Amino acid sequence: MIEAKGIFKSFGSLAVLKDVQISVSRGEVVSLAGASGAGKTTLLQILGTLDYPDQGSVTLEGQNVFLLSEKALSDFRNRRIGFVFQFHHLLPEFTAWENIAIPAMIAGKSKEAAKEKAMGLLGLIGLKDRADHRPGELSGGECQRVAVARALVNDPAIILADEPTGSLDSKNALQIHELFLKLRNELGQTFLIITHNEKLAQMADRTIHIKDGQIAE
Repeated sequence: MIEAKGIFKSFGSLAVLKDVQISVSRGEVVSLAGASGAGKTTLLQILGTLDYPDQGSVTLEGQNVFLLSEKALSDFRNRRIGFVFQFHHLLPEFTAWENIAIPAMIAGKSKEAAKEKAMGLLGLIGLKDRADHRPGELSGGECQRVAVARALVNDPAIILADEPTGSLDSKNALQIHELFLKLRNELGQTFLIITHNEKLAQMADRTIHIKDGQIAE
């Protein structure tokens, strides 16, 4: 599904990534583990095309993404990559279904089609009865589930998640872990997840360790 080769990235004189090679297959749930400062988030941002490497290539579904123009890359990112962050980043003035539907409308879907897809996803994550609630009326766990649905709305090839349960208590964190596995089992969704949560890492198909900017054996 996604493959990175020879990824180097420095910020000034600080070398953050050093010849990183990584691949994730379709339908895999892979965790990315490492100490703070190991380069995990920088790698995830490069894989998600939010940042460029100094050297190296990223191929997603056979497309070398950094050969695309800036506009084409932005369109590709919106359609083929989903993001879930530690904090849900929902827009407070919009309802749950509207927050989910926004990326679909940006991708060119009609409001009606985007709402239909959003409502289907709300049903999948068990929040259909909360569709018209704004983020301030939802719990932290519910907001994060809505953020997961938003990441799914354009049927992405892969979801990249950066500490998706880092701001949640253990009960809500477990629900997010189980949701990821449900989405993989029911939709064949692919995930690459940065996590310090041992339980989530153990539930993944495999764990990739990064240390001092390199993939550790």
